[in-house]
Amino acid sequence: MKKISFVIPCYRSEKTIETVVNEIHETVTADGRYDYEVILVNDSSPDGVFEKITQLAEKNPRITGIDLSKNFGQHSAIMAGFSRVTGDIVVGLDDDGQTPADEMFRLIDTLGDKYDLVFAKYKNKMHSGFRNFGSKINDKMAQILIGKPKKLKIMSYFACKRYVVDEVLRYTNPYAYISGLLLRATNKVTNVEVNHRERLDGASGYTFKKLMLLWLNGFTAFSVKPLRIATVIGFITAVVGFLYGVFIIINKLFINPGAPLGYSSTMAVMLFLGGMLMLILGMVGEYVGRIYLSINRSPQYVIRNTVGKGEEKDEG
Repeated sequence: MKKISFVIPCYRSEKTIETVVNEIHETVTADGRYDYEVILVNDSSPDGVFEKITQLAEKNPRITGIDLSKNFGQHSAIMAGFSRVTGDIVVGLDDDGQTPADEMFRLIDTLGDKYDLVFAKYKNKMHSGFRNFGSKINDKMAQILIGKPKKLKIMSYFACKRYVVDEVLRYTNPYAYISGLLLRATNKVTNVEVNHRERLDGASGYTFKKLMLLWLNGFTAFSVKPLRIATVIGFITAVVGFLYGVFIIINKLFINPGAPLGYSSTMAVMLFLGGMLMLILGMVGEYVGRIYLSINRSPQYVIRNTVGKGEEKDEG
């Protein structure tokens, strides 16, 4: 019998994770075609979610709990979960109940010879307006930088074949970006429409700061296009500055000899050029910083403890 591995990063989900796990159990059991395992990764949540995970693992031998030593972020937590999967199919979903586990077979049954990776596509997203705006920015960025097909929607709810996860795990550097790693592994990918629910409890753990860091990670993770864009911006700025200088000289010599050399315009140009230089240097610095951290083998994650069938200490 084939097995499905469910990987769920957990943060502030003490009150919701049991409901999600129970729904997985009921759905897979009712279908009867697959065995399953659930890998729950506590991303150093401030609530008692790991205690809840421990209780669930004691009741159900198919559950493995991983406790990270600090908050490494959702994508690193998923990588920690990926490192423990043993199933033929891997499903990623959220811990808050918004991703409908009872519709998992819409994704799983779409996998086959034609597709290796299937993302959910929501009819009506129940996120806040801020999150939806952020998703649109992230979607456009993925199109430009990592070659995401225009009509493909990337969500945290997905199903893929095991070989895709094995390929993703070859990435051992910090700043994992799951969407980019998945799309780098295969182009046999599609969407399947499912419902999107309201959160069972609480609010999203993504603050404005965390979303900005996520966008920056995606912006620089798997492409040198930002550096090329910076080069183009620098070239355009230089051309504009040169043409403006020519205009000032012609205006002073031939059109309006009495025109004063303006302090305000000079300061505006200097501030513009200075700002562009700082932006480009910051972008280059981001790449250099990532190279430095990779050379020094900064970990994707560090596992403090595990519960369930895979009880061992480990480091990612």
